[in-house]
Amino acid sequence: MAGSTALALYIAVSCLAFVTSKIIVSCLLYRRWTRKRSIIQDTMTGGKFVLFRSSTTHSLNSKVFVKKTMKLSNKDIIGSGGQGTVYRLTINDTAAFAVKRLSKGNSDVDRGFERELDAMGDIKHRNIVTLHGYYVSPHFNFLVYELMPNGSLDSLLHGNSRKVLKPLDWATRYKVAIGAARGISYLHHDCIPHIIHRDIKSSNILLDHNMEARVSDFGLAALLEPSRTHVTTIVAGSFGYLAPEYFDTGRATTKGDVYSFGVVLLELLTGKRPTDESFIEGGTKLVTWVKGIIEVNEEQHAIDKALTCYPIEEVKRVFHVAEKCLEPDPSERPTMAEVLKMLEQIKTSNTPTVP
Repeated sequence: MAGSTALALYIAVSCLAFVTSKIIVSCLLYRRWTRKRSIIQDTMTGGKFVLFRSSTTHSLNSKVFVKKTMKLSNKDIIGSGGQGTVYRLTINDTAAFAVKRLSKGNSDVDRGFERELDAMGDIKHRNIVTLHGYYVSPHFNFLVYELMPNGSLDSLLHGNSRKVLKPLDWATRYKVAIGAARGISYLHHDCIPHIIHRDIKSSNILLDHNMEARVSDFGLAALLEPSRTHVTTIVAGSFGYLAPEYFDTGRATTKGDVYSFGVVLLELLTGKRPTDESFIEGGTKLVTWVKGIIEVNEEQHAIDKALTCYPIEEVKRVFHVAEKCLEPDPSERPTMAEVLKMLEQIKTSNTPTVP
């Protein structure tokens, strides 16, 4: 009897200690969470605004932030896409942000908002755009991002901005390629769980004031546990960038992102979109057109005409990296860590330059 009483007492004390430790840990985690976030309840719309505290946001008045966000209009729009509309939010002379608004009621958009929060919540990397906060209400959601003053790679390569700004020189294109590769490699190899972006394209590569590349738009992102090789999804993404095996299997993998990045490299090299009208009219596409040119060792004929001066051997080696990324068999493609290493090794001090 005494033995059973002692055993029961031991079990009770152990259970109490376990529960107490869990409560303490939960309290500590909650206190840490609240220290990192400033939360404002909006009683007028029934919404909740969460601002992540950082060196950029620590001095901002959250209530003013919410008020200004509610007043955004069409004149503030700086971009739009399948997942939502992006606005420029100016708080004062020194603080401005990019705000993505997503209307609720569409299941794909709602899931996209959740995916962005899951993927971006704790990411801090020089080549990933920074998420500063979010707003949740019954009718719409907002995501508050760092504002990228030089816009997207797509707009600089193909858009109206090219008419007023000088074309991107080779040094800048190479820098963008390295930065984007570094950001994607971080998602694939350093995040736990790993992150498959699923929508790598030139319009989702933004450029800061130093022309440093930042990977953005995680509305299609998929989280991948280290023990898994793929995530089965409904095929989604942007035409011209998707890996061929994704259409056949519906399996999203990191090698699919590698393929998409290969297409972006071709854009940087050729100045052409994968959906360029000249390819559609000719019954081909950017990838097959460039591969045909590489086969006969005439890469210089594919180089963007806006590039008036470039180191020919460096350019050819980037074409070679792109070709590896675009292998039809995903098992033959390098990982993003390997792609990054290959790109970093390209730069040499004495390379012939073609005027």
